[in-house]
Amino acid sequence: MNVNGAREASRRPLAAVNAFCKRLGEYKSWRDDLAAILGDYQAWVESQGLGNDEDDLRIYELMDALRSDGLTIALVAELARGKTELINAIFFSDYKQRLLPSEAGRTTMCPTELLYDAKQPPSIRLLPIETRKSAVTIAEYKRAPQHWTALALDLDDPKKLADAFLETVKTKAVHARDAEALGLYNPRSGGAGPLLTGNGEIEIPVWRHAIINYPHPLLKQGVVILDTPGLNSLGTEPELTLGMLASAQAVVFVLAADTGVTKSDLEIWNNHVRVAKGAKGEGRVVALNKIDMLWDELRAPGAVAATIARQAQETARTLGVNKNQIFPVSAQKGLLGKIKGDAALVERSGLPALELKLSGDIVAARQRIMREKIAREIGSIINATRAMIDARLDSVDAQLKELHGLNGKNQDAIQEMINRMRAEKQAYDRTLGSFQATRSVVADQTKMLLDHISAGAFDALAEKTRCTMKESWTTLGLRAAMRSLFDDALEALDKANRQAQQIKGLSQSIYNKFSEEYGLAKIKPTGFSLFIYRGQLQRLHEEAEAFRNSPFMVMIEQHFVVKKFFLTLAGRARQIFSDCHDAAGRWSKALMAPILTQVREHKMMLDQRLENLKKVHENLGSLDHRIAELEAVRQELENQLTVIRDMLRKLDQPATLDS
Repeated sequence: MNVNGAREASRRPLAAVNAFCKRLGEYKSWRDDLAAILGDYQAWVESQGLGNDEDDLRIYELMDALRSDGLTIALVAELARGKTELINAIFFSDYKQRLLPSEAGRTTMCPTELLYDAKQPPSIRLLPIETRKSAVTIAEYKRAPQHWTALALDLDDPKKLADAFLETVKTKAVHARDAEALGLYNPRSGGAGPLLTGNGEIEIPVWRHAIINYPHPLLKQGVVILDTPGLNSLGTEPELTLGMLASAQAVVFVLAADTGVTKSDLEIWNNHVRVAKGAKGEGRVVALNKIDMLWDELRAPGAVAATIARQAQETARTLGVNKNQIFPVSAQKGLLGKIKGDAALVERSGLPALELKLSGDIVAARQRIMREKIAREIGSIINATRAMIDARLDSVDAQLKELHGLNGKNQDAIQEMINRMRAEKQAYDRTLGSFQATRSVVADQTKMLLDHISAGAFDALAEKTRCTMKESWTTLGLRAAMRSLFDDALEALDKANRQAQQIKGLSQSIYNKFSEEYGLAKIKPTGFSLFIYRGQLQRLHEEAEAFRNSPFMVMIEQHFVVKKFFLTLAGRARQIFSDCHDAAGRWSKALMAPILTQVREHKMMLDQRLENLKKVHENLGSLDHRIAELEAVRQELENQLTVIRDMLRKLDQPATLDS
């Protein structure tokens, strides 16, 4: 690195060195702009006295989600496919050198996440391989920093920086029984790691997982890069396939053009990449790397291109994908071309096409998902606010009509109107008493709904399943455990779904009562479907079945990996329950919000009407003044509706990024 050091490089603004970086910058700008719109709306709501604590909290959560939204891209490959070099070429070429170690003989030995967290100092955190002996998942270890070894990154010293990154490739020799205890070796199947000469030791990684917190401009934009080791690690860490890869927005599968799809490549594809991304294969890209090995100066360029095209076609056929998902590239030549500023070499390397794919499909798809989420959730809040303003406007119109009708009335006639209004208000207050009782019933039913899908309920199911296994940590025992766990979990979701329908029906009856008896706006309560979460559980079951049937499961110490597999499976299912529980909680709070608003607004209207009549009764000369006050209030409400319509218009704008 040049004399200015890594720190200067980390501080410089992100240049649009390729389509992916440019598109990512546009996406971040879009997120920031939308967060600013939400912030302006929140400030306006507070200034107008239109908000409530629950809506305020949700808007703040949405703003935080926009600002912190990340894009995880996982790269998966067997050893020596040039995966780390591809990371350097696509994401870190502006450093004019290799940021990650990718020389011959240097291969990533532990899963490595590259990210940036401004709350933490630049560092590399390393989880010792010995933690595999515990029943704790990597996700849980991430919340326990005391178990990690942290190395500070000296951004001003390129040598120390490179040395720190070399930690991810470190190995050590251990006795075979120690490797077996870690689940990394099975003497009955020939072992999962090479035997060292002389003393029969096994070479294993020093670290189980690495997290590099680095202030690179790309990582500052919210990108998280997951660099995974080869087949052995994917097989022995089920959490990688069923957790990290499954949650990544994109998985880039790297092959070598000179070897084609080998047996181990195909095993990774079938048992890990396809499992992680599901049958549709969304967010799945294949990089056919090292095409420069096929370049031959003694052959015509057209003949070389034809050879590469045939290799791409054969790769697509073997993997069972469309050819447009295969991207022939040369990471090494692409990196070299970018460092030297050789545009022709970069173009020949094929990197621009892969970068365009990542930017055109992955980033844009992530933006659509985020926009739909924000529009859906903030839209319901804004619509509730608009309903409240509409109710207030109706109230003001009714009061104006009533006050205009008082012209020419004497005090006795006004007193009679006051008496009627008092009787109407008293009747309404009695109705509110029964309304509160009905709300209590809704609250009880909501509690039952949330209990069905609580973390405690799932933990009980998982414990029941563990007991069913009776320490039979085999693939046969796992099959029974999976069936039991998923059957019970799906039944719990079905119970919760039925409960949600009952709650919606009860809420509808409340809405209908107030609409028919008091003329409140007719509102159809929003429903809550657990279909999406049921589908996630079903897909998880399918993914788990595919992984369980992997030939690799019999090549390692089964008891160890099966137990890890079940823990990972239970962890992901528990997260689905947690997400469902949170969504149901938000729905239950939002369900009654519109009717609560209308009920309160109607009570305020009755109180205001009664107060107007009393003041006019006391002083007939104040009638015109009261009418003028209400006209001003009406104009302010119209202004508020204009702001609401403008906000909804901004949310309805299409989520497109510049080309």
